[in-house]
Amino acid sequence: MAESLNSKVLVQTKGVSYMAVGNKVGQFLIGDKALEFYPDTNVERYIQIPWTSIDKIGANVVNNKVSRHFEVYTDKSRFLFASQESGKILKLAREQIGNDKVVKLPTLLQTISRKVKGLFKKS
Repeated sequence: MAESLNSKVLVQTKGVSYMAVGNKVGQFLIGDKALEFYPDTNVERYIQIPWTSIDKIGANVVNNKVSRHFEVYTDKSRFLFASQESGKILKLAREQIGNDKVVKLPTLLQTISRKVKGLFKKS
């Protein structure tokens, strides 16, 4: 039986987890102690990430619009999620883990341009 780490839920919203092969649609529970994701197909395959174990969390921001995809980095792994409420999730994360751990991630074009510039850089 899945048991929540949170004693108080601040937001519950739909979303997608991109872990393993294929994506899983489910529910995010953002609470006072953790970010949790429970898939609709099998609740026992949940993901619970305590706020204390998060190194950083971020999303792409273009023209002051937050992408629906966001990434959570811990000391051991990286999680990729998507939600229409990603901006709200990041604001709540900022309250829980601090402003310095919520970051803007580079867009695809920024990542490609850095790689290309690195190829032509003098050794």
